[in-house]
Parts: sequence; structure tokens; C-alpha cells
Amino acid sequence: MGSREEIVAAAAKVMREQGYAHATTKVIAQTAGYSEALLYKHFRDKTDLFRSVLAEELPALGATLAELTADPGQAPLRDNLVRVARLGLAFYVDSFPIAVSMFSSRELLRSHRERLRGHGPHLPVRAVAGYLRAEQALGRLKADTDVEAAAALLLGACFQQAFLATFEETEPADQAERLADVLLAGL
Repeated sequence: MGSREEIVAAAAKVMREQGYAHATTKVIAQTAGYSEALLYKHFRDKTDLFRSVLAEELPALGATLAELTADPGQAPLRDNLVRVARLGLAFYVDSFPIAVSMFSSRELLRSHRERLRGHGPHLPVRAVAGYLRAEQALGRLKADTDVEAAAALLLGACFQQAFLATFEETEPADQAERLADVLLAGL
């Protein structure tokens, strides 16, 4: 593992423990065993590092959704929805402690939102809607299905379960099959 990967892993650890708002680049660099100057050779700022944590240290929700959208018919629809729900639950459980601190200040949230430049929490919902649209094109979903609403319902339920697990300091129940079945009943 190189210094960049070690810094990203350290950032994930520190951000999970302290939240994004309180995780400093100095502490992240120290946790990784490197200087803050080396951190800045790999990353422009903490936001750039945060994006790397989301992409590299959390469950691969985006990559899986891209794969499913490219070839939606490779598995039964229910299996794909269960897979999406499991990844959604894992992604939100891992990212919730990191991201929630951004909401501690309107200024911090505004600044972070501006620095993300279009990369934000709306992307997973869009990706699930894209996958569902691909399923619709195969005829595996009704033509009049509101895929955006279905995506929001599925990931919203995953987010809610992550919130509860984080609040209660427990592991979330694996409700992926139940969530997929309820969604399928409405589709």
C-alpha cells in the first residue's frame, strides 16, 4: 500500500471517529504516519480527500450500479434489487458517521456543497433510477413505473436504517430482501 492509499484509509478512520467537520488534515496525516505536506501532494484539500474516501473506502455502490445499468439482465430483478439494497445499507452505515457532521453548520454545509461541484448525495438515487430505467427497457418493470420515486424509496429506506443503526450504535438488520420485496410489489 502506498502513501496515498494509507492517507485515504487514515482519513476514513478519522472521519468515522470524529466526523468530517472535526477531522483535520493534520490529524489525518499523523494517523497515516505521514506529514501534512505529503497529504497535500496527493490531495488538493479535505474535500478532495473526502471524495476519495467515498470512492475508495466505502462499499462500492456506484461501481455496482454502473455494472448493473450496463447489463441489467444478468441476474433476476429481485436479486439485483437485493444486491442494491445490501450495498445501500452498507454504504450509508459506513458514510453516515462521516457525513453527518457537515450538517452541524449551515456555512460548512454550503461550503462543502459548493466544493463538491455536483458530486453529492443525489448521485446514488440517480444511479439507481438509471438502473431501474434499464430494467424498464428490458420489460422487467412496468412502463409507467416512476423510477425516480422507486429509487428514492429504496435508498431512503437504506438511509433510514443506517441512521437508526448509527443512533443506536448497533449493526443494522439485514433488511435488503424485505426492502426489495416491498419495492417489487409496488413496481
